[in-house]
Amino acid sequence: MAKTVQTLHLDQKKALHKGLIFNIQKFSLNDGPGIRTVIFFKGCPLRCKWCSNPESQARHPESMYDESKQQNITVGKYWTVDDLMKIILQDKAFYAESHGGVTLSGGEVLFQAPFAIELSKAIKAAHLHLACETTGDARPQIFKEFMQYIDFMYYDCKQWDPTKHRAGTGGTNKVILNNLATAVAAGINVHVRIPVIPGFNYTLKDAAQFGRLFNKIGVNAVELLPFHQFGLKKYADLHRQYALKKQPQLQASDLTDYKTVLEDAGIQTTINSW
Repeated sequence: MAKTVQTLHLDQKKALHKGLIFNIQKFSLNDGPGIRTVIFFKGCPLRCKWCSNPESQARHPESMYDESKQQNITVGKYWTVDDLMKIILQDKAFYAESHGGVTLSGGEVLFQAPFAIELSKAIKAAHLHLACETTGDARPQIFKEFMQYIDFMYYDCKQWDPTKHRAGTGGTNKVILNNLATAVAAGINVHVRIPVIPGFNYTLKDAAQFGRLFNKIGVNAVELLPFHQFGLKKYADLHRQYALKKQPQLQASDLTDYKTVLEDAGIQTTINSW
């Protein structure tokens, strides 16, 4: 019995040094400066109704139908830091040539905070540029520790109103906004993005309130992400219901007035035209 308990204990310790990853994208040009390798962490504390990567939400491997293979596949694999670094370092010459590096994305990177910090330390020890994409939904002390390794941060800001935020994402925005303020005050290179979603934050009042919020925090630039349906099929492949299935997509032109309101508040604003 003692031997069995000891074995389980060793297995648990070993698991702490692995991260659950659902995708590794090499030669990305859209997730930070230069050529990048993007590591996608599986698991997220939020359940945004418009999420385009529903396979990223659960914090465990899961089955998903792959149409190209005409069969179910397992989404999510456990990796060690050493094994990920072997993949990352394969393209070190391309990072140097293009001023690129590595981006940690999700899901939510900090939903696996110990592993994310361990991997970040290894990336910085290799003298690589490190970016992250985050919801900011993490305990403040963990967020502060993590951000010291980050050179560039994409930060999603979904709602200024706490009640509406909870209704659309299942979580509070208090810690998210506090962590955003912490990152800005620390001088982190933060790129704030607003996913603009009909029925959630797509009014000029929302734009005006975001402007007031960003002025208070010290955010002077923001990118608007028009609602799209790129993840629609994934819900069916995961056998999940999708609340916004019938919602028409937004075009960049639909956000012109939204952009103007933010700019009138002194916020430099761009629109992502997918």
